[in-house]
Amino acid sequence: MGFISRLNLIPVLLIFSCFHLDFGNAIDTITSSQFIKDPETINSKNSRFKLGFFSLENSTNRYVGIWYFSQSTVIWVANRNKPLRDTSGIVTISEDGNLVVLNGQKEVVWSSNVSNTANNSSAQLSDSGNLVLQDNSRSKTTVWESFQHPSDTMLPTMKISTDKRTGEKIQLTSWKSSSDPSIGSYSFSLEPLNVPEVFTWNGTSPYWRSGPWRSGTWNGQIFTGVTEMNSGYLDGFKLGEEEEGTVYLTFAFADDSDLSIFVLNSEGILERRYWNGEKDIWKVGWAEPKDECDVYGKCGTFGICNSLSSPICSCLRGFEPMNKEEWNEKNWTNGCVRRVPLQCERVKNGSEAGKGDGFLKIEMVKVPYLGEWSSSPGDKCRTRCFENCSCIAYANVAGIGCFSWSENLTDIQKFPSGPDDLYIRVDFSELDKERDFKVIIIITVLIGIIIISIAAYFLWRWNTNDRANIQKSGGLLDFSEDLTADMKRAELQELPLFEFAKLATATNDFHSANMLGQGGFGPVYKGILEDGKEVAVKRLSRASGQGREEFMNEVVVISKLQHRNLVKLLGCCIEGDEKMLIYEYMANKSLDAFLFKPLKQKDLDWRKRFNIIQGIARGLLYLHRDSRLIIIHRDLKPSNILLDEELNPKISDFGMARIFKGSEDKDKTKRVVGTYGYMSPEYAMEGLFSEKSDVFSFGVLLLEIVSGRKNTSFYDDDLSLTLVGFAWKFWNEDNVTPLISPEIYDQCFRNDIMRCIQIGLLCVQELARYRPTVATIISMLHSEIVNLPPPKQPAFTERQIMLSAESSQKKHRPSSINNVTVTIVQGR
Repeated sequence: MGFISRLNLIPVLLIFSCFHLDFGNAIDTITSSQFIKDPETINSKNSRFKLGFFSLENSTNRYVGIWYFSQSTVIWVANRNKPLRDTSGIVTISEDGNLVVLNGQKEVVWSSNVSNTANNSSAQLSDSGNLVLQDNSRSKTTVWESFQHPSDTMLPTMKISTDKRTGEKIQLTSWKSSSDPSIGSYSFSLEPLNVPEVFTWNGTSPYWRSGPWRSGTWNGQIFTGVTEMNSGYLDGFKLGEEEEGTVYLTFAFADDSDLSIFVLNSEGILERRYWNGEKDIWKVGWAEPKDECDVYGKCGTFGICNSLSSPICSCLRGFEPMNKEEWNEKNWTNGCVRRVPLQCERVKNGSEAGKGDGFLKIEMVKVPYLGEWSSSPGDKCRTRCFENCSCIAYANVAGIGCFSWSENLTDIQKFPSGPDDLYIRVDFSELDKERDFKVIIIITVLIGIIIISIAAYFLWRWNTNDRANIQKSGGLLDFSEDLTADMKRAELQELPLFEFAKLATATNDFHSANMLGQGGFGPVYKGILEDGKEVAVKRLSRASGQGREEFMNEVVVISKLQHRNLVKLLGCCIEGDEKMLIYEYMANKSLDAFLFKPLKQKDLDWRKRFNIIQGIARGLLYLHRDSRLIIIHRDLKPSNILLDEELNPKISDFGMARIFKGSEDKDKTKRVVGTYGYMSPEYAMEGLFSEKSDVFSFGVLLLEIVSGRKNTSFYDDDLSLTLVGFAWKFWNEDNVTPLISPEIYDQCFRNDIMRCIQIGLLCVQELARYRPTVATIISMLHSEIVNLPPPKQPAFTERQIMLSAESSQKKHRPSSINNVTVTIVQGR
């Protein structure tokens, strides 16, 4: 009877055991009696965060950590430097009240290591992702928390801080690699200067810095050197100081429905990531450093870095390279030195006195590191620096105050717009050159105004004649009606018109932080409309060489086109002197931002590059054959290929496009437009353009995608060749390995890559009749044409080959690189 009763108890015990395990996985607290064993977990109450055991890819090591939804997003690791070797680990509260990780032999692998804790303490995983150890004997006093011992991730409400008295820091430290969470080479911390900055360090050397903190409310609480930060961060970031002298940085965005975090990856890149709940993926909002110019001190002392220039480094005005030979070889580490000693220094040394020193203005830069701060207003800032001979530069930074420098200037970066201006102290003779230059500019501008006025008068007289509405004008559509009539025509095409005021609001008054790029037409801004829709606003610059013809040409051309590989025009705006085009927003900007930036190239594996090549070809086929109009683009290049969130390509910028009529297959123009390096020889030299003109540009673009190098700024120390000439040389030597980008070289697609190189060379052949059509190119890409014809000699290479033969005899002679892109022959 007793045996039968015991048998009846077994199901009850099993049910209770199962219930206990489920309950154990649902709790958010660990105690000495309520511990977890591998592979058990605990959840935060909102179920966003989990704490438990995990392994990384290609590793059997076991770690204890916290992750967000899935183990692919580990945000904190306890035993990062001492992994468990098997699955016998336990997380519990020890006898001394510490949170510990034990191995199978009950040895402590990791501990919170807090002294004077009670043995009845407990650890709770909060809804913020913070693991908090509490002393229950003292009303649940917090004695330790994971937020004060972070790994590589900063969560909302977490504080990155530095104690100004002791130097103790709460900082992020990178993983060694994606499969090894032990402490890596990089760290991210706050430097509590008079005006704090955040730094990424490579060991003990600075790798990136943010620029000083600006707390003024006129443009948000931001770091001045992070161009992606704008007024949207006003309610997000906070920098403060506690009573004990600890300076801290924290963030908590107003909309916390989707988690936003900052991660210092194993390569030292600080990424802002946000969770896309619809797709259940992390997306990168911005990253620093994003290019070479963001790397600390890239151009050495008294050098300035501009990622839009080639080469990227130059000396400040009034300075020259310390070692010109190294500088010409793009080794900029030694920086620059002053050309002419300062007058106050000559007086100090007993030399003959001359005219006084002055200041040269360097616009729109990230100010150098280690500036001395004061609250002096702008005029007093200059006076204080001028009266102090050791002061070599000053800046009056809006929302912060006056900075002055007496040491070497390091880490100066030029931006397309904003944030601040820097004034460099130079000898008076350098000012003379600057003033002479200004006089030349003023005279040139006056002459230009006179010429423009005369031209405007004759243009007005010409417009009074009764002419046809549309006539040929160098391949562009020429609208002779006034702009009101032009816009009525756009309305008839059912193209929406946007109000200027709404676009100004959407772009935060065209703030520099919202600028996506700069082209021949003018700047392009990101905007968010009232309904939340993201758009790109292309604003015609008054300084632009383009004007009404190109504006209306783009409106008329692209409003008639609809294709997945063409950027979509949503509408336009014209009020007074303002002319704007509104496009769909492309999250990844243009192809050149990925293709030619070392930190971005790795994101383009061969599959993505081939998808981009195919997409561009499909877009061209639609323009040439499948659309209602036959369109020749005439300005196909990487900066005119935009990429959406999935890196799908879309052809943009139709300001120079030409519409063919009827049975036309070629035309001639007196006005050659486009970009040198991408123009076919018959077009550049004779003005003849056709479908084969775009094919030539596509061929250059294809070679750039395969190689990751620019055709227009390509240079080889031994051979003065363009990228096309370089490709042709190694093709003839049956060795194209030097042409292939290292990012795709090791991948298993060599036959496909070789095929694309051959197609590219077929597209850039000297004579147009030998180049394939776009339809044929697509068949070649899909291997529908198995045996490709051998390419003939490309255009513009015969003279280069002759020059390279000469240069091989003179290769020890000093040389210079001049990378100039001419957008058009006639001003654009």
